Amino acid sequence: MTDDEDGIVGILLAAGGGRRLGGRPKALLPHRGRPLVEHAVGVLRAGGCPRVHVVLGARADEVRARAALPGCVLVGNPAWERGMGGSLRAGLDSLAGTGARAALVLLVDQPGIGPEAVSRVLGAYESPASLASAAYDGVRGHPVLFGAAHWPGVAAAATGDRGARAYLGEHADRVVLVECGDVAEAYDIDTEADLAHLE
Repeated sequence: MTDDEDGIVGILLAAGGGRRLGGRPKALLPHRGRPLVEHAVGVLRAGGCPRVHVVLGARADEVRARAALPGCVLVGNPAWERGMGGSLRAGLDSLAGTGARAALVLLVDQPGIGPEAVSRVLGAYESPASLASAAYDGVRGHPVLFGAAHWPGVAAAATGDRGARAYLGEHADRVVLVECGDVAEAYDIDTEADLAHLE
């Protein structure tokens, strides 16, 4: 692993409360016998992100108690109910002073995205000015890589439930799209029907 690759930190957004799932935090949904948050951390690490920061919100104390997340930096977002934007800001803020050159952001509720997609998007990193995103049949999705030069702009634009959508839209001409539709599926676990995707 090069120094540049070592400077990319995975940020897992895992604060959601699962409002449409009867208030079950997405981080704790069972998948392959373990909480979904553990699966997602494993995906980031297997894809090439040995350093992982996990943003927690809904029932954070229970997630800390039940999920095995050794070596992860656990970041609390007390304002998680206001949407993904606050979690993204908290994750980026947690990188201050770490020497990180880029952040690769993954959502906890997309178990169809595996290490192959993470690895491909990591491969688009060139410098702290890099901006890249997985694409599914040409449509932008996750994971997304933000070089450190973009963090202030992303944080300023991340409001409500939009996360980085506005920033990526404004900088669409600079986003490197990395096609991952052949190795991953970008569905979300949002409703009871979506639980069929979990094993």
